[in-house]
Amino acid sequence: MKNGGNANHPQKGDRIAVEPIKKRKDIIAIARLTQNNARDHLLFLMGVNNGLRCCDLLNLKVKDVRNLKVGDTLTIKESKTGKDNILVINKTVFKALKNYMDKVQPDDGNYLFSSRKGNSHLQSQAVSKLVKKWTKAINLKGNFGCHSLRKTWGFIQRTQFGVGFEIICKRYNHSSPAITMRYLGIQDREVHEVLMNEIG
Repeated sequence: MKNGGNANHPQKGDRIAVEPIKKRKDIIAIARLTQNNARDHLLFLMGVNNGLRCCDLLNLKVKDVRNLKVGDTLTIKESKTGKDNILVINKTVFKALKNYMDKVQPDDGNYLFSSRKGNSHLQSQAVSKLVKKWTKAINLKGNFGCHSLRKTWGFIQRTQFGVGFEIICKRYNHSSPAITMRYLGIQDREVHEVLMNEIG
């Protein structure tokens, strides 16, 4: 067997798909878990409330968001696609942002999610480690990483708020809703539920 005998090891060029956090109770548990760390708390809540790529959140500077209020938006350019997208401040994100500004009192020129090593921002790998630590702490089984925050937004919007794939697709800047369906991995279950609807 290749890859040192590990059947779960990805082939060269493959990527291991991470999962969304599927239950609101688990999202609430992680929000509580991170409450004593203003940066991590904001990172988690901004991630699950916006559906943006982790790398785009990590590129934010303090000056970009300092004066944003509930309902405000910030246009960002996605680092992966070069397309414009928006960061939205809802009540949950605003509360976490205000808490962060009050407790940390960061300089405008700093990265919002600054690393404790040097003057840079957190790296995606560091965020993945944080997400794995949080999910493990609440005994959540599965494969989680920095992309889980983005996927959680879409999964919850679809399954709990009934938002259509077309809207989630637009938010994700995917080229088609079919890609979004595969990305969120809920297509088969939803098809089964539809087939259980009785007609006649």
